Amino acid sequence: MKVTICGAGRTGHLNAVLFKQVPGVEVSVLTNSTALAVRWAEGDDVWQAEARNGRILSARPDHVGTDPTQALESADIVVITQPAQARPALLDRIAPHLPQNKCVHVGAIPGFCGFDWLAAKALSGRENAVIWGMKDVPHIAFDLIAGQRVRMGGAKAEIFVALHRRESAASGATLAAILNRLYEAPVTLLRDYLEITLTPGNALMHPAVLYALIGPGAPWENRPFDEPLCWWSDCPQAGAELLEACDAENQAIRRASEARLGIDLSSVKPLQQELVEAYGNQIADARTMYTLLRTNRAYADIRAPLVANPSGPGLVVDRESRAFHEDIAFGQALLVTMAERLDVAVPAIAKTYQWARDYHGGLATGVPAYVPSDWPEAA
Repeated sequence: MKVTICGAGRTGHLNAVLFKQVPGVEVSVLTNSTALAVRWAEGDDVWQAEARNGRILSARPDHVGTDPTQALESADIVVITQPAQARPALLDRIAPHLPQNKCVHVGAIPGFCGFDWLAAKALSGRENAVIWGMKDVPHIAFDLIAGQRVRMGGAKAEIFVALHRRESAASGATLAAILNRLYEAPVTLLRDYLEITLTPGNALMHPAVLYALIGPGAPWENRPFDEPLCWWSDCPQAGAELLEACDAENQAIRRASEARLGIDLSSVKPLQQELVEAYGNQIADARTMYTLLRTNRAYADIRAPLVANPSGPGLVVDRESRAFHEDIAFGQALLVTMAERLDVAVPAIAKTYQWARDYHGGLATGVPAYVPSDWPEAA
């Protein structure tokens, strides 16, 4: 079986190492980094992943390159790990090079931000391409040194995936078999892709914490940070409370979607329940959202995106972070649009979305172009 991973960032690197632990799996990595591709071609570099217990997993991908023709040749499954803002251009780039003589499963980890709509538009006319997405990353990955090592955080107890509505039950069974071979955790197939789109995750979590750290009235609203801090073990109480409000609004979007479309989205659970079920005993204190975030060992040591302050001493939030360009410009933008079309009030989500756009000053505006203009009426 051949797996092509698009993206050599944290998730791409980690999955390349993990997949190579499985006998009979060929791993090809498509990257935008010429330097990374040249280094792989000229050397015998081994990629590593360091687990929490200090165990080191090592592997050498079978191919690392920038040419989609080579990377995608004979692929059985394509795993896209690049951020949401990079995916439209990536899909346009790889679509002509996908195998045409067999079924190829094209999916995203994670599959949020409406990936099913994006892929259906980009792969229109490619009936042999099966579109899928994963509810969340199967493992936390952080502290990447590109082409060398990455640290591996907590693993999910169960992996959830969904197919685009155009796909068949047989395609779902084949996908589940492939992923169960690649991952240790059991894989469960969801009933509707909206179960992924509405899963509470980064589009709720990162903006809420940013607002509580540097938003109106926040401790660091008008001053730099003195030292690095972690997203979750340093999460302020206000961030956890704002996150709870955003999560409640996401549940309202879920209920309205169920009512309008006549589907069951009960797998989209409140965030606190989702995290407890995903990480179990890795959480020391799950009484509240605040204690859960700060005591989840799977989240420990994950740094917030801070960079040197260009105007003086200290650190400031990195405006190039995925928290802005993915979670807000794509993730929150989509939730705000869905809420508007379903006539659901989302004041907390809208507040953090509008503030983040104003704070950043350079984010894409409006709903992502690939979201169907007639949703939910034509769903």
